[in-house]
Amino acid sequence: MMTPQTQLPWNALYTRHQHEKAVADILSKKGLPVFLPLYQSKRRWKDRTKTLSLPLFPSYVFVRGATAQHLQVVTTPGVYWMVSAAGRPAVIPDDQIDAVRRMIENSLRVEPHPFLRCGDWVRVKSGPLSGIEGILIRTKGLCRLVISVEMLEKSVAIEVDAAMVERATRNSWRHISSVEGVRRVGENSAIAPHRVAGPTHSIVM
Repeated sequence: MMTPQTQLPWNALYTRHQHEKAVADILSKKGLPVFLPLYQSKRRWKDRTKTLSLPLFPSYVFVRGATAQHLQVVTTPGVYWMVSAAGRPAVIPDDQIDAVRRMIENSLRVEPHPFLRCGDWVRVKSGPLSGIEGILIRTKGLCRLVISVEMLEKSVAIEVDAAMVERATRNSWRHISSVEGVRRVGENSAIAPHRVAGPTHSIVM
């Protein structure tokens, strides 16, 4: 059932290093819908091995309707700025959030992957990830499906069976060659000046 809150767009926040979980917890307690995708990673020390839950997108937290609660969001301890494009808070498409969420819910093998701009575009045709689209890559005899959050220029990957995917045509409305003027908004202040956030972001999905 759709509610006024779930109809609001997803936005992305850039946080201090290793403050993603703290920021997500604070925003959740403020009543905001938060999505912090995590993955399991084994870290080995000399005397032990430990499995850690790490952010799939380091230093990023997704919040639905952040623009409607701008002051509450950007003044949250640990938040640097809200990702913005052309002077406005950037909208992260629902299908990208949903794809990442489903990958996490249905597999333990999802992990970060270098951002991809092009490749063999496919659609999962069966199984729990049915309908999800992305770029198929083959390495060391394994097939992996790469999903990107283009505004952040970040990707994640999951192992798939080649028999479960089919070639698809990338919809033109989902492919934009560039987004001009990506900026940082907030920097822990609602009135902080906009600052250029680096290179132009490209959209591949």
